[in-house]
Amino acid sequence: MKIYVCIKQVPDVNAPLQIKDGALIQDADRNILNAYDASAVEAALVLQEKHGGEIEVVLIGNDKARETIRKALAMGADSGVFIQEQIDTLYDSYSYASLLAAFFKDKEYDYIFCGKQSQDTDAGLTGSMLAELLGLPFVTNAVWLEYSGNSLTVKRQGDTGQEVIELPSPGLVTCSNDMNDPRIPNLKGIMQSKRKPVETISVNELGADRLAVKTTILGYEEKPAREPGKKYEGEPDEIARQVARLLDEAENVI
Repeated sequence: MKIYVCIKQVPDVNAPLQIKDGALIQDADRNILNAYDASAVEAALVLQEKHGGEIEVVLIGNDKARETIRKALAMGADSGVFIQEQIDTLYDSYSYASLLAAFFKDKEYDYIFCGKQSQDTDAGLTGSMLAELLGLPFVTNAVWLEYSGNSLTVKRQGDTGQEVIELPSPGLVTCSNDMNDPRIPNLKGIMQSKRKPVETISVNELGADRLAVKTTILGYEEKPAREPGKKYEGEPDEIARQVARLLDEAENVI
C-alpha cells in the first residue's frame, strides 16, 4: 500500500503575534508541522504498521520548511518530496491544490492523506480541491480509519453526528486532529530521518507559470470586542418576563 501525506509548515499558533497597519506580524522563527497534518502522518503510520506499505510526505514551502519534512520522517515516514515555492508568492488553497494535483497526476498510490485544515488560515479547502482536481473520491474530517481488502472504512465527524463511509482506492482523506495523538520522534527516528531520501522539485517544473491565485488578502484586523451583556435585577418571575419579552420582541427567537 502506497500512501502520500500532504503536509505544511505553519507558524506556531502559540508564538507572539500582532496586527500593525493591517499586516499580521508573527515570530518568523517559530514554525512547526501543522497539527492536523501530524495526525494524518500518524494515521498513515498506524496503517503501515498493520498492513505494510510505503509512506511518502509532500510539502510545498520555502527552504526553512525542509526541517518540517524531517520531522515527519523522524516520526516514521519513508521518504519526502520538497516542492520549493517561489519567493514572495502568496499561495492560497486553490494554488496549493493545483500544484499538488500537477505533482500527483503521473503518480501511483492507494491513498492521499491531508490534514483537514491548516492552523495558519483554517480554510480547510485544499484537500477537497485536490480531490476534485484529481477526480478522486474523498472523505473529509476523518476521526477513525481501518483498511480491509482494497478499501478504507472511514468514520468522519459531521455536523450532527458521525458517519461511516467506505472509500475505494485510490482516494483521498482529510484527517481531524481528534483522530489520534501523533507520536513524538525519538532519538533513533531523528537520526534515521537524516538518511532518508528527500526529492526537491521547483514549482516551475509543475507549471507554476500558469498558477492561478484566486484569493487576495486585503488586510488583518483585531477581532471586535464582544458587546456587554444585559443585566436584570428584581424578582425571578419579573426577570423571566423581561428576558422572554426581549427574546420575542428584540431578538425574534420566540
